[in-house]
Amino acid sequence: MIVSDAFRGKRYVVLGLARSGMATVESLLASGAEVTAWDRREGPREQLAGRAIIADPLVIDLAGFDGVVVSPGVPLNTHPIAERARVAGVPVIGDVELFAQARAELPQHRVAAITGTNGKSTTTALLHHLLESAGVPARMGGNIGLPILAQDPLSEGGVYVLELSSYQIDITYSLNCEAAGLTNITPDHLDRYDGFASYAASKAKLFAMQSEGNFAVFGCADAPTTAIQRQEVLRRPQGRAVCARIPFWKEGQGNWPSLQGPHNLQNAAIAGAMALELGLTLEQVLAGLVSFRGLPHRMERLGEFGGVLFINDSKATNPASTAPALAAFPPNPDRRVHWICGGLPKGDDLDECAPNFGNVATAYTIGEAGPRFAELLEPFMPVQRCEMLCEATTRAMAAAQTGDVILLSPACASFDQFRDYETRGDTFRKLVAQLTGAAEADGEPCTANSPA
Repeated sequence: MIVSDAFRGKRYVVLGLARSGMATVESLLASGAEVTAWDRREGPREQLAGRAIIADPLVIDLAGFDGVVVSPGVPLNTHPIAERARVAGVPVIGDVELFAQARAELPQHRVAAITGTNGKSTTTALLHHLLESAGVPARMGGNIGLPILAQDPLSEGGVYVLELSSYQIDITYSLNCEAAGLTNITPDHLDRYDGFASYAASKAKLFAMQSEGNFAVFGCADAPTTAIQRQEVLRRPQGRAVCARIPFWKEGQGNWPSLQGPHNLQNAAIAGAMALELGLTLEQVLAGLVSFRGLPHRMERLGEFGGVLFINDSKATNPASTAPALAAFPPNPDRRVHWICGGLPKGDDLDECAPNFGNVATAYTIGEAGPRFAELLEPFMPVQRCEMLCEATTRAMAAAQTGDVILLSPACASFDQFRDYETRGDTFRKLVAQLTGAAEADGEPCTANSPA
């Protein structure tokens, strides 16, 4: 874990004892800080009994504390801790801010951070992969992987690669990244912000924290992202705040099996630009793009069986995130796309997917959204109305021919049939393995589709 004299003798409140909160407590205690910790759950409180002070920050006097460290999940626009801390004159911060404060004592290193509404996880994992595959020591954390304070410090010359949500940026104040990237900004999390402009301003804060000479790269495919890029150009030397060079990278995309589609081209262009800034050669970057295997449930290639490619894109929980998946497979006489979609709908239309309907040979609708999605899609393509994921997968496999793609990209949440999108994607993976004979089935394959 990261231990720092910057925290020695100081007093902190840590609210929320999930993974990042518990890692924060352990790091602060090991650094010699006094910690008051709280969680609504009794279990985490019992774990820290005797080592931290267990007290609810809503009922104790906060005056004199050096910081209230909250989980990014705490809604500061409504939670009373924000006002109590303000009155007491105590800053509300997160674990990433503590990491920023500890940086001066770590071996010489650099930090690369990526934010955006969509694509930030893939871009972060890709940049981490590019660095590691080129032999550069790297750690990945923030909104992905292990909490950054729980990880051992890098050796000299290493790079910390952070995925940062807007929630994390809101409670970070001094993170000066040597390289930063913004994928895109579309309406999201508006229950936490006073309108879309406030949400976009949260993303912009990551770049405002950078020194003028540090590097930033932007997707520039949407107006809010472009506006932030233009704002940063005004305060930086030439070439230090740039739009991703999509045409430069496009020629090689056919060689990157896990980075297909226009959205992944942008992700690759951002990660590639950051990798070059961090000292990799173009040859090293191109080799890393080829070997990248992607993230689970995000256009994840499960493999080819009988000449049919299976793609798990269960993370696509709304039409906006499914649209790029469909765009990744333009019409091809030797490749037909069998699209499995449906679940718990977040709206009543598929308008954002409509420009790519022509890429689909057949749709297989499932879940609560199944009947409505079938009505929307039947004027444009053959539709097979299914109820469960197993039925849809089985029918798609029966229809698929060599060269075809079976794509699970639901455009819906999973909660009508599954605990979360990960469970849905894991179920699809098991079904594919069982139905293709890649794994032995425990009983009939379709039993894996029971709701979780």
